[in-house]
Amino acid sequence: MMEHLAQILLLLSLAIAVVVIFQRLHIPTSLGYLLVGIILGPYTLGPTLSVPEFDSIAEFGVVFLLFTIGLNFSLPQIHALRHQVLGLGTGQVVLTTLIIALVLWLGGFPGSAAFVFGAVFAQSSTTIIASLLKEQAEENTRHGRLGLAMSVFQDVTAVPFLVIIPVLASTVDIGLLAGALGWALAKAILALALVILAGRLLLRPLFHLVAERGSLEIFTLAVLMVALLAAWTTNHLGLSLAFGGFLAGMMLGETEFRHQVESSVRPFRDVLLGMFFVGIGMRFDPAAIPPIWLWVVLGALLILVSKILIVAALLHRTRVDPYVGLRTGLLLSVGGEFGLALTAIAQDSGVIDMRLGQIAITSVLLAMIAGAILIRFNKNIASWLIRKPEAKQLPSTELPDVPEKQVVIGGYGRVGHTIAVLLHETGIPFVAFDCDPKRVAQGRSDGYAVSFGDISDPELLSAIHVERASLVVITVDCPGTALRTLSYLRASCPQVPVIARARDLESSTRLLEAGAAHAYPETIEASLRLGAAALEMLQVSSSSIDDVIQGVRDWGYKPVQEEEGEEKK
Repeated sequence: MMEHLAQILLLLSLAIAVVVIFQRLHIPTSLGYLLVGIILGPYTLGPTLSVPEFDSIAEFGVVFLLFTIGLNFSLPQIHALRHQVLGLGTGQVVLTTLIIALVLWLGGFPGSAAFVFGAVFAQSSTTIIASLLKEQAEENTRHGRLGLAMSVFQDVTAVPFLVIIPVLASTVDIGLLAGALGWALAKAILALALVILAGRLLLRPLFHLVAERGSLEIFTLAVLMVALLAAWTTNHLGLSLAFGGFLAGMMLGETEFRHQVESSVRPFRDVLLGMFFVGIGMRFDPAAIPPIWLWVVLGALLILVSKILIVAALLHRTRVDPYVGLRTGLLLSVGGEFGLALTAIAQDSGVIDMRLGQIAITSVLLAMIAGAILIRFNKNIASWLIRKPEAKQLPSTELPDVPEKQVVIGGYGRVGHTIAVLLHETGIPFVAFDCDPKRVAQGRSDGYAVSFGDISDPELLSAIHVERASLVVITVDCPGTALRTLSYLRASCPQVPVIARARDLESSTRLLEAGAAHAYPETIEASLRLGAAALEMLQVSSSSIDDVIQGVRDWGYKPVQEEEGEEKK
């Protein structure tokens, strides 16, 4: 036991050191975890990680990854986008898989192994694409939006591979294989029906009950239970654990608890997924590269070239400009972490052997490095190959727009509801959060975008991409919650303006000092409004009333504060 503890401490220490370095160098942390696995693997010099339960625990990283993907792509969302990016993403994955599988099969690979390579090579790294686009300020460009949208939808369209790949190891006879795939598909449909039925009947009442307790601990336990229960169900049906996680995420993605669920599960997902990539790295054998280096280089070239050409061709058919199509293809050419996950699943299922697994893993890693370079210089490469078109208004019907900048309201009580009504009446988009499930239910019955969540939770704010908000309005009746929220917002996204509710002058002062743009004290403002009404009835001009009230505000409410102090005495 103590030997395992020492190894776990070594793993954690090395992971922290490597991930910190990779973050400083702006390199995706998934590559850092892979490096940790290589260092601690059995094929390199130095200490070797040998914890019997490690692989089993690390497998749940993929479960929670698919769970998070499911949260962001519920059935209504997938149905609404079926003719847009989903079609492009599906077309890219299917065509890449089939073309690469055909090329490798003609090159002498077994049919099942060729299919696995096609599925693995079809994936792209959303993490690398998003991080590099952000660094290069290209995330809101036409090609940036296309590339990000298609890479995210790749994750969804890759879910069927979780069902198909394990079946490929069961038989080589075409007739038997077709029957096995049909049976696997039937079980997948059964699992989907069971999860949908349970989700519609049980999940929303369950989370309403849990949310009413007001305990984040119980809420997190409920999220873990639902995700693992769905994974256990699909596993007992002969399907993968990750497929169950995806189904559970889809069901919870339809509820008002989606954002809080994502923030609760994110720490588990990130840590377990990191451990999964450590396990992938431990499979990598540097000594095995010399005999297979030619296959590795050809595999990486196949990943890069096939995806560039297929993506550019697909976008050309949808009347996207060739220049934009090529830049999008360059973005998606990068190898993907999900391809590494599919490789591990194929190896564990016996579809591919150790040698083919080494080729697949090394090819993807090489394509991730080369693809990152192509993304970095995508503009130069595209300008060199294709003449840049004249600037013009591009049609907006081919893709769903990037989510419009909206207002984030923290708290849906009396004040939050009032602000929501005003925003709605003026046509300004907003999303509101509250920790009271009854208020959330009331807001949703009002027809507003109100979700369950703690506005002071950094994970929640990160999950909703608060840095894209045009304004944050904090209306919670708790100074501590408001100050925690302000502290996070000022540190993480100081460009987003924040106004806050303040009950009295003391709270207003503290909120302003913490970084709020405005924090009007309710008690004093109510008195000022009453005074303004009195002056108006006495036929004082509106401009004079506004000047008087603004003067009181400009003086920090000192004229009325003195009277308030006397009144308290």
